[in-house]
Amino acid sequence: MDSLFDRISEASKSYPKPNIHFSYGTAGFRTIGLDLVSTVFRMGIISALRSQKKFGKAIGVMITASHNKEEDNGIKLVDPMGEMLNQSWEEYCTTVANAKDEQELISAIKDIVNRENIDITKPANVLYGYDTRPTSVLLVGALENGLKAINAESVNYGVVTTPQLHYFVRCVNTKDYVPYGEPSVDGYNKKFAKAYITLMDMARVTPDTITSVNIDCANGVGAPQMAKIASVIGDNYLKANLLNTEVYVKNKLNHDCGADFVKSNQKPPESVPIIPGQRYCSFDGDADRVIYYYFDQNKQFRLLDGDKISSLIAMYLRDLVNTAGLTELNLGVVQTAYANGSSTKYMRNTLQLPVVMANTGVKYLHSEAEKFDIGVYFEANGHGSILFSDKAVDVLKNKEPQSPAQMDAMVKLAAFRNLVNEAVGDAISDMLLVEVILASKRWSLVHWDQSYTLVPNRLMKVKVSNRHVFTTTNAEQTLVTPAGVQDLIDNVVSKYPNGRSFVRPSGTEDAVRIFSEANTPENAEELGITVCRIVYDKAGGIGPYP
Repeated sequence: MDSLFDRISEASKSYPKPNIHFSYGTAGFRTIGLDLVSTVFRMGIISALRSQKKFGKAIGVMITASHNKEEDNGIKLVDPMGEMLNQSWEEYCTTVANAKDEQELISAIKDIVNRENIDITKPANVLYGYDTRPTSVLLVGALENGLKAINAESVNYGVVTTPQLHYFVRCVNTKDYVPYGEPSVDGYNKKFAKAYITLMDMARVTPDTITSVNIDCANGVGAPQMAKIASVIGDNYLKANLLNTEVYVKNKLNHDCGADFVKSNQKPPESVPIIPGQRYCSFDGDADRVIYYYFDQNKQFRLLDGDKISSLIAMYLRDLVNTAGLTELNLGVVQTAYANGSSTKYMRNTLQLPVVMANTGVKYLHSEAEKFDIGVYFEANGHGSILFSDKAVDVLKNKEPQSPAQMDAMVKLAAFRNLVNEAVGDAISDMLLVEVILASKRWSLVHWDQSYTLVPNRLMKVKVSNRHVFTTTNAEQTLVTPAGVQDLIDNVVSKYPNGRSFVRPSGTEDAVRIFSEANTPENAEELGITVCRIVYDKAGGIGPYP
């Protein structure tokens, strides 16, 4: 064993740690790509240890910085069912990434081995992929050397979307009992295309009734992968017009385009020529988020974000579950405090579905969604998925329908599940789900948009001297410390019709984020600024705010 640690120590000399503190968060590690080389080398070792801890099950590693600017990059680990890395291992990742030299690195690795009782002589299996950033090739080399140093077996999937890598991990680890699918791009495309075509056929859609969808691919990896699955599906079922597909043109990735740009700026990319009445959606750089939008007859921009997608899917599933008579299954929705208040009311009051709040971060929503037989979860940014419990899968396979209508609904539910990437939010999968639902209801984006009216809202931030003094409860909706600040916020909120505001510390910088809602855009703005002022005056503000 000493020779193994000696080999790791020797290999790590080629990857000295820069004078930077790294922290593993919801998105893994993310910073300037050139600064991540030592961290990526070390995550190769951590991913192998995690695989050994899981008795040789495959662990995923994705090199991406999602919607960040092109010079950034990142790395995150994927657990055996395609879910995000168990939170208990995030601390290990942070500790290993920050080891100052070879001696400290080996000490940290040995500590993990001892704490987790890992047999380091056992096989390790790691699957990895990366996006189109210029630094990805450099970082892949560092990862491969880390895997080689610890004798891990590995599979390089090349340039793939983040959700595809999650999907491959789940497929590999389920192949010996209930296979989730074939762990390849072709397998992914064939499974989702088959489910999509089945649902479109059941909706009695014909080529002349298909509505074209214009897809802003953010000049990212979603462009080539969307083109592949669109080719498998065929024009008779999907008319996809791909925009912003300059994947390897310098400084194009996520530049003034993509889901994060559209959501943050409440406007379409200038590179997307908007025609009133046509349908548009945007992916982010690694294709795990999707949002829809259009221009109405008055040429006003209308956004259908993750909240709208969540409510559309929840409505569709509710109707199918009711028609199928599956009273033994509970369907629920998970949101964060950033969800628009109207969406929460619509799902609770109109759809009569339970809605629970989770902390910000997909890993928290995913965990809450697992508590339902069918759990729908989305963040407002367009990142989300649907989970089916073992009980739900068993019912769909084995329950005898009592009528043709029940049979039809159960077949649709089974096909719908096959169109979902249950491992993680997936822009391609979620876009296909939306297209199926809209086609089945013969809805335009206008019809969908009219399901409820958004409450005007604003998102602001205030720089503070120490974000760690801000602690929250109630799914981040209530501020616990600094003492007394929440009372001041509550007093201000009470003065505005439909008023709502909350404050939460940023996960990446010394700042707090302020969300506000009110009956008019002007009141939402005024409320947000007032809460910013409270934070600035009472809780150590150090920078300007809107």
